[in-house]
Amino acid sequence: MPEPLLNEAAFPSSSIRAVRWPEYGDLLVRAGKLTPRDLERALAAQREMGGALDGVLVSLGLVSESDAAHALAEHLQLPFVQGEAFADVVPELEGLLPEFLRTHRVLPLRAEDGHLHVVMRAPHDAFVVKALHLTTGLEVHPAVGLASDIDKALQRVLDEPDAEGSEGGLAEEGDAGDFVEHLRDLASEAPVIRLVNTIIGRVIELRASDIHLEPFDDGLHVRYRVDGVLHPGEVVPSQQGAAVSSRVKLLAHLDIAERRLPQDGRIKTRVKGRELDLRVSTVPTVHGESVVMRVLDRASVRLSLEDMGFERETLASFNQLIHRPHGILLVTGPTGSGKTTTLYAALAKLDSVSQKIITVEDPVEYQLEGINQIQVHSQINLTFANALRSILRQDPDIIMIGEMRDGETAQIAVQSSLTGHLVLSTLHTNTAASAVVRMQDMGVERYLITSTVNGVLAQRLVRRLCVHCKTPVQPDPALLQSSGLGRFLPPGAPIYGARGCDHCRGTGYQGRTGIHELLVVDEAMRSAILQGLDASALQSIAVKAGMYTLYDDGLRKVAAGVTSLDEVLRATQDQGDA
Repeated sequence: MPEPLLNEAAFPSSSIRAVRWPEYGDLLVRAGKLTPRDLERALAAQREMGGALDGVLVSLGLVSESDAAHALAEHLQLPFVQGEAFADVVPELEGLLPEFLRTHRVLPLRAEDGHLHVVMRAPHDAFVVKALHLTTGLEVHPAVGLASDIDKALQRVLDEPDAEGSEGGLAEEGDAGDFVEHLRDLASEAPVIRLVNTIIGRVIELRASDIHLEPFDDGLHVRYRVDGVLHPGEVVPSQQGAAVSSRVKLLAHLDIAERRLPQDGRIKTRVKGRELDLRVSTVPTVHGESVVMRVLDRASVRLSLEDMGFERETLASFNQLIHRPHGILLVTGPTGSGKTTTLYAALAKLDSVSQKIITVEDPVEYQLEGINQIQVHSQINLTFANALRSILRQDPDIIMIGEMRDGETAQIAVQSSLTGHLVLSTLHTNTAASAVVRMQDMGVERYLITSTVNGVLAQRLVRRLCVHCKTPVQPDPALLQSSGLGRFLPPGAPIYGARGCDHCRGTGYQGRTGIHELLVVDEAMRSAILQGLDASALQSIAVKAGMYTLYDDGLRKVAAGVTSLDEVLRATQDQGDA
């Protein structure tokens, strides 16, 4: 007879004790795992939401799953079984359905001499213990185990070849807790895991920057953003859609029971030998949860200003601005225009050995060597403004603010630059000149803007023409005149258009580059700001001083054969220059 998995004495044959949750909580308090104040909050949440206190404590992040389970075992005077001690094969027991084991998180360990030894997530659940006894006819001896360990073990030992075909649809009625458990079960099954891995894996071959999972009547639509443009992918059948979304939420450590509120998380994974970091955002829609995963591929990011499409004179001016000892340098543009990447590239050019560089970001997208990076955490009131106040006591030389969102942050940035710091930040404005007006709207006085702002870089990303299939086109003279392209294109020279081939998957474009306009705050600009001139007037003054607008910089790249005129018009249509 094989050696017993666990000592017989480890499973006392006693009646199931009821859990006294206040006493259970006091046990955690005495062990130093929980404060009395947190216990009061958790008991209040339990009274409001129902459910078991240990689950509430774990959901609120007040104790770990392991601490909660050990305390439960001690409170119930039952053994705690580690996941390593679980059996690789569950005993064959007639009538004991895999779905029942998964739903109630019960793992049979062994059955012999009229006794059934099981490890359970909730061994105090008299209903489950009685059901096990009635189904098997054996005396049940429960132990406590971690829910995550039991889930993994059940997935490993239960062979369900028809799982994919037997899922069916999700019940629309019934207990919400059962629905969540059902979702968790589906999300842990092999077909769903493979499907999610395939969806994430495609970002490497497509060079996608975002994955969109959008629920509609006919299923979950998958779309990939490649070079700034969305491309349709597969459509996941409706009966699997919720399970796919739940699988992503599990990977991102989000609450799959919460489907009414937006959530944010992060997934770190390895795909085809590449380390991928995915920022996950979920929002509720009419047909279910829409999930967007932004891909942060450290291997592909270019932290070099020279590789970002800067024209020679613009790059020289920008380099001068980032090497000034103090002042504010702003990078502006809409979401997804590469502002943060440009700031990272600027920081990479600075000497982090001889200078103290601190960043405040939401979130920290890429970790830079030698630079102190702070993650904003609004839930604990670690906002941009509060973090900035603290880091000024850290004696920094250079401060990077992920985004200037409000007047308070702007005021602290101004004060920091006045006290001898170089401040880099981003703003959401369409043009460089608009950033000056935006700061005034945030409550910064004009004289402070002229004293602190050194320059503003506006940028957009345009798709590069595929070098394998771009086609020369002789432009019409009327087009050269109306577009302004004639100023940059030598007489008789062609421009290039997108055609499409296997290399670029038929799009005609491969990769992206930046177009820029750099407004340097000189004496003429300071005078204009102090006079309170509007953004268009400031823009005109900057152009007279030699600034190329975004549209002009785009035309230069069209003339150089880097991109197409259509692409420049698409990226700069909000400028009014086109």
